[in-house]
Amino acid sequence: MKVVPTINSTSFEEIKNRLKMIEGFDGFIQIDVADGTFTKNTLWHNASDLLQLETDLNIEVHLMINNIEDRIENWLIEPVKRIIFQLEASKDPYFVIKKCRDAGKDVAIAIGPDTPWTQLMPFCGKVDMFQILSVYPGLPSQEFIEDCLEKISDLKNNCPSAIIEVDGGVNKEVAKKCKEAGADLVASASYVFKSDNIKEKIKELEQV
Repeated sequence: MKVVPTINSTSFEEIKNRLKMIEGFDGFIQIDVADGTFTKNTLWHNASDLLQLETDLNIEVHLMINNIEDRIENWLIEPVKRIIFQLEASKDPYFVIKKCRDAGKDVAIAIGPDTPWTQLMPFCGKVDMFQILSVYPGLPSQEFIEDCLEKISDLKNNCPSAIIEVDGGVNKEVAKKCKEAGADLVASASYVFKSDNIKEKIKELEQV
């Protein structure tokens, strides 16, 4: 199982501190972005802060924001390597996909727990990855919603080429269930960063 350590913070200083904790990690690192338009809460959401960030880490940003078509340009910057946007927050997903492609970025589409997996099928083969949110967007430290396992399985069976990342409530037991359902990656925030041994927690999830 591939693991994506995830940072959800209101402070860019904390984001930088957590990135330092995992220097040398060769996979993707996810930074959650929420400005209160798509989610009930807010997290860090100032794209220009990234321009001062010096890192060799592979950064993906999960954009939980509305009006994505008008704002995607702000995020097509270094060091961002992959954009994840919410299908529910997009009026024209193909426009967003093209913008990311033109900027040389990987692009992924995320759906929340209440969105059927079938809504991703038109994009099978057109994006680099799908993200299944197994909690409701925004608030950290929520419990994994078990119904999402069937969604993962159905999506994988109907779009075998899909790379599926699962985000929300991931621990060792949940990661194992997600892998068995067909997930390729799990994103984990609290389980990884609230540990005294971050590298050990990542390794634990990788080995499920």
